[in-house]
Amino acid sequence: MRRGLILIAAVLVAAVSLAGQGAPPASPLRLVSSAGTRAIPTIQNGDTELVALDDLTALFAVTVKEDAVARAFTVTYKGKTVVLSQNQALASISGRLVSMPASPAKISNRWYVPVEFIGRALSLVYDSPLELRKASRLVILGPLRVPRVVVHHDATAPQGRITIDLVPTVGHQVVQEPTRLLIKLDADLLDLTLPQIQSQGFVTSVHAGDPPTTLVVELGPRFGSVKAADAPLDPDGTRITLDLFPAPESTSAPAAIGPGGPAGPAGPAGPGSSVHTIVIDPGHGGDETGAHGAKGMLEKTITLSVARRLKAALETRLGARVLLTRDGDQTVGLDQRAALANNNKAELFLSLHVNASLRRTASGAEVFYLSLDRADEEARRVAESEGVAMPVFGGGTREIDVILWEMAQARHIEQSAGLARAIERSLRTSVPMSPRAIQQAPFRVLVGANMPAVLVEMGYITNGEQEGQLGGESLQARLVAALADAIGRFFAGDVPPPPATVPAPAGAEHE
Repeated sequence: MRRGLILIAAVLVAAVSLAGQGAPPASPLRLVSSAGTRAIPTIQNGDTELVALDDLTALFAVTVKEDAVARAFTVTYKGKTVVLSQNQALASISGRLVSMPASPAKISNRWYVPVEFIGRALSLVYDSPLELRKASRLVILGPLRVPRVVVHHDATAPQGRITIDLVPTVGHQVVQEPTRLLIKLDADLLDLTLPQIQSQGFVTSVHAGDPPTTLVVELGPRFGSVKAADAPLDPDGTRITLDLFPAPESTSAPAAIGPGGPAGPAGPAGPGSSVHTIVIDPGHGGDETGAHGAKGMLEKTITLSVARRLKAALETRLGARVLLTRDGDQTVGLDQRAALANNNKAELFLSLHVNASLRRTASGAEVFYLSLDRADEEARRVAESEGVAMPVFGGGTREIDVILWEMAQARHIEQSAGLARAIERSLRTSVPMSPRAIQQAPFRVLVGANMPAVLVEMGYITNGEQEGQLGGESLQARLVAALADAIGRFFAGDVPPPPATVPAPAGAEHE
């Protein structure tokens, strides 16, 4: 009987040993590159995950040679060599020693090394960025943007709250749809960690969308509005905070139609409104650099810098929900910019630019609101009278407000003019102004905005002195303070009265 128990124990020990030596892990590593995704075969040997040296030759175009006398291996890539000792948990690169979790192991007549070899040693001789993220089962090859994205859901806050930590920072945009929020990230892939959701009625789930670089926050029945804010996250990350507020007891939802889908007409929120939605449009971006100065300063760089500062100022000062039409160096169509504001029911649209002129002495900020191609009164009449009769379930029809895309701004011309006057008044106390401080022009980016909308030319980049100022901390800070003050006053109803005579429409020198 005792011999039988010993035999059974010996069989169990052998089975455990075999299971720990050469068993595949729960999930394979994924090699991600610009060419696509490939699986990296690995095995588990006790507590150490291993990859075969001969598999590395196929995956990374390295040459592996065994030196039986020295009991070592050389792993060579384009003339650069890593030396591995067969009996030490070390790798040597040009005299530099790198520790490994274990020494190479021979299993089923194949030599294996710890998977950490890829990130700790091979990456030092490779000519492209090479990163192992073992916890995420990723090996990233090449200059891909793969931020770590960790989502948290705060179930103890008085309202709903989602925080999204991005490391490193990438461009992002929050878009509100009727039943969900989309967080669009300017990345090639996401290294994503999602929470278990304990729903308070604001959020039912968070998941990757289509494309998979978009996060989707599915909204619950208690959701009414959202305030989005960004904050820096050490060392080079960003934390996005989405505060979700309950729906008011009664809402009205008139419709409008334009590029990007339906959106309701908007105006300054009433005194009881707690969260304003503002869209800031940093002009140009991507291939569209905009104007440039003699010293190399680019319009797209200045507008994005000021827009980011203004977003933070408005969120802090007004507690506003502020969206940027771009938060990175990407190309965005003119109609897309207004459509973002329409789809998010923005109450104000502000497009930021810097001006250019053949006259090197031209200087100063200018504020524009829309000038329509046909008579203002006729355009306004068309915009305010457009409607269609839609059939209602059970019989009859219902009049639906429909705004033609090219007429969307017409109904807001007076409010836009008031906003322009508020901004001009505030800017005049802080920054140099052009002799033509307020003008009207048929800017395409303003045409489709279904809310008060203005375009600000913050100065002339072709003026040598102003080029340096526009890229500097002092002028940008003054611009942001003046714009934030003007927007706060506009929402409070503190708008200068119109002048006795309306300025004649003028064409802008630069859009």
